[in-house]
Amino acid sequence: MLNKKLLPGLLSLALLVTVPAFAQTDHIRDFQSLPAHPRLLLYKGEEEGIKKIVAGDKTWSQLHQALLKAADEIIPLPPLERIQIGRRLLDKSREAIRRLFYLSYAYRLTGNQAYATRAEKEMLTIAGFSDWNPSHFLDVAEMSMAMAIGYDWLYDQLPDASRATIREAILKKGIEPSLDNKYNSWLRVENNWNQVCNAGMTYGAIAIFEDQPVLSRQIINRAIESIAKPMADYAPDGAYPEGYGYWGYGTSFNVLFNSAIEKLFNTSFGLSDKPGFLSTAGYLENMTGPSGRPFNYSDAGNGGGLQPAMFWFANKRKDPSLLWVEKKRLQTTPPASHTRDRILPAIMIWGAGTHIDKAPAPDKTMWVGHGKVPVALMRTSWTDSNAIYVAMKGGSASVNHAHMDIGSFVMEADGVRWAMDFGMQDYESLESKGIQLFGRTQDAQRWTVFRLTNLVHNTLAVNNQHQRLSGTAPITAASSSPAFMQATTDLSTVYAGQLAGAQRGIAIVDKAYVLVQDEVITTNEAATIRFTLLTPASVQITGSNTALLTKDGKQLQLEVNAPGKVTMKTWSTDPPNSYDAPNPGTILTGFEVTIPANTQATIVTSLKPAKAIKTATKKLGPLTSWKKD
Repeated sequence: MLNKKLLPGLLSLALLVTVPAFAQTDHIRDFQSLPAHPRLLLYKGEEEGIKKIVAGDKTWSQLHQALLKAADEIIPLPPLERIQIGRRLLDKSREAIRRLFYLSYAYRLTGNQAYATRAEKEMLTIAGFSDWNPSHFLDVAEMSMAMAIGYDWLYDQLPDASRATIREAILKKGIEPSLDNKYNSWLRVENNWNQVCNAGMTYGAIAIFEDQPVLSRQIINRAIESIAKPMADYAPDGAYPEGYGYWGYGTSFNVLFNSAIEKLFNTSFGLSDKPGFLSTAGYLENMTGPSGRPFNYSDAGNGGGLQPAMFWFANKRKDPSLLWVEKKRLQTTPPASHTRDRILPAIMIWGAGTHIDKAPAPDKTMWVGHGKVPVALMRTSWTDSNAIYVAMKGGSASVNHAHMDIGSFVMEADGVRWAMDFGMQDYESLESKGIQLFGRTQDAQRWTVFRLTNLVHNTLAVNNQHQRLSGTAPITAASSSPAFMQATTDLSTVYAGQLAGAQRGIAIVDKAYVLVQDEVITTNEAATIRFTLLTPASVQITGSNTALLTKDGKQLQLEVNAPGKVTMKTWSTDPPNSYDAPNPGTILTGFEVTIPANTQATIVTSLKPAKAIKTATKKLGPLTSWKKD
């Protein structure tokens, strides 16, 4: 007769036999068992280190108290319900992480049983869901991580029956669906799905390791192999292809993964040493302007936020200057404003021992990264809130989550973001209207969404046509010289069939103003070049080649020098389609100029803050003459 106690293990073994294994190497062969619970991120007794830091540092004390207050506010809430929005259960999975991470943290730091009891109630409710929505596997991944943290951190407080129920849910509704080829295409992709899903599955596997050793070993080994794919995209210097918003998602979960396995196995299996990975902290820090707003290209929101993963990077690199932006966020915004971040408790682990008051400003004011979406991020100062900041990008509209924003930039001066980016529109608002949002072809429905094309980004349009998805624009040169900080990009393939060549250079000149130099070569047909600037300022056309932008009592002059007749213009940002999001308080400005056939033309646009308006624009020569580091 078959021993019923062996059934779960045999069923898992059967799945392993029937589903092709992703990983062939047993990376953890030397580890036949794992430490006792808790074993995810913070071992038993390590709470004392956090308590010591909290007791001696005002900033950490305030954040700790905000975490406890947030946990207190969770206690009276009803447990989550399985309510799906469109094709996603993701908002529930994310709230599950927030609730269970906060409650578990609060219990471990205070010993108050009320937190553990409330977390147990949440976990049992989630365990009772019919499924965790494997058709959109991010939902499963985040739910699995939530349950793993709660199960592991509160293991000694959970009754045997509750442990069994939660453990079974992690296995059946989390890990086992990841073995089904219908749901696990994320194993082979190079984007944030891979990072998030492998992290979630690994947390689940670590949590139930002693009960499912064969399957758990398989999941961890598979993740070590698979997660290397998206990590390759940080090469060579750390620029993250999916932009600021998805850095906060994919990279944070990658760090959660790396942090957990390094803690357990005392090695990252080479993952933390992947080219560009540790350097990506420089990318993220430099993506934030003096205003505190990020360079929100691609599918990213307008706002910036505290990034707990930056503390892991700062510790790894032994470079507290990487925390300059995080320091400002911690010390100038109310601690409670950070408690919507579901992984915030991790900052108390990664940041333990960091004296945030002593974090210095970075030494360098320019950061350049190459790769799939190269960027050049420049500023005149880290400490002056009125500093000039300009951030430009190259890349391709075919990259995951990309917009047709190749050559685009944002620009700040005098505390105002003069050149802005709309960023993303909420996916459900489009998908609920039938928009197929993630097509990657030139005629995809994605490009009917108003805010996604080059016609509303701070770049060029040729004869009102879209940029070409088949094109890609590298950063071809750059210089960090304070008197002439600049970078150039080759846009030629992005405008293939529209222009015979296109180069763009952007510079901060004498720390006084920004200059954009576009060099285009027309085909055997004339081309109308449109230069677009998206701004929240009011715009007044003041001359045949000038416009004055006004915002918050500050001014910026846009001035253009181009061959032929320049027509200064503004365009409405009112959305043309019923499914487009509104864009209040914004306007497009810029100009159009027609370049004859078979002509090479240079178009120079300067963006001058008030104190530089009367400064003559320097003649800088062709882009090929711009010096590079």
